[in-house]
Amino acid sequence: MNLPVIEIVGYIGSALVILSLMQKSILRLRLIGFVASSTFLIYSVAIAAYPIAVVNVVAATIHLYYLRKLLRRKSEVFTLLRMRPESRYLAYFLDFYKDDIGTRYQPDFVYEPGEDTLAVFLLRDMMPAGLLVGRTHGDASFEILLDYVIPQYRDFKLANWLYSEESGIFELTSCRCAWTRVLNPEQAEYFTKVGFKPDRTPQVPERYAFKL
Repeated sequence: MNLPVIEIVGYIGSALVILSLMQKSILRLRLIGFVASSTFLIYSVAIAAYPIAVVNVVAATIHLYYLRKLLRRKSEVFTLLRMRPESRYLAYFLDFYKDDIGTRYQPDFVYEPGEDTLAVFLLRDMMPAGLLVGRTHGDASFEILLDYVIPQYRDFKLANWLYSEESGIFELTSCRCAWTRVLNPEQAEYFTKVGFKPDRTPQVPERYAFKL
């Protein structure tokens, strides 16, 4: 039995609401939420459910307001904040995000601070949006042990800034080459997008490197 077109619109609106709730990115949440509210507005007017229509007009307006604020932002401030390797806040941060780090980023990452450890928070408009942990080697290279961005800031803006001369990360490490071990396809996709290339060595066959 064929469903009426307006009923299909209602199902689409429901699916979009569920999809919006699954988004970690604030921008995607607002965009999908706006489309979902607009779809439900059409549906509620078509079935003469005017109280539902009013709710979705308000919801769509709220989503549109915040979307305009997000899209009109001309610039964001990115900053590096170096931490003491034994910092308690650093330990709390790693513990809070340990499950996400272990499943999506560096599955083998274990934080073991030492004299050669460099731990840097990546601040986005002064909010701790990510963390870089690594160590320098005698060949003037910097090994990245962890490059992590929290879910709501995963739009590559922070990563593209980090691996540019503007960030100053290479001056901070006194190195002109950064490298990391890539252990899964998701890592390979991420590091390739920010400019890393396969640079395998007999000692580290899964190595990817970035050079300035």
